[in-house]
Amino acid sequence: MAFAVIAHYRCAPQDTELVRDSLLKMREHTREEPGNLEYVVHSTDGGFVLYEVYVDRAGFDAHAASDHFAEYIVRIVRPVLTDRTVTFAEVI
Repeated sequence: MAFAVIAHYRCAPQDTELVRDSLLKMREHTREEPGNLEYVVHSTDGGFVLYEVYVDRAGFDAHAASDHFAEYIVRIVRPVLTDRTVTFAEVI
């Protein structure tokens, strides 16, 4: 069963471009992963929403263990976030 991730990220105005650029670079790498079906970055007032779909939970786990996840999300994005909410769901 497909596995979805919906992430809401908020950051200070001065960090918006850094987060945006990092998420777009992340999108390039993620779309090449064999377990990824969709990776969409949305811009909202004061933040971002990510909608990701993987073939299964193992596909997401591989994504979260990737070098590009560590580089862009763990090292760059997360340290500047003021709020982060992540929802995991099975696609029905």
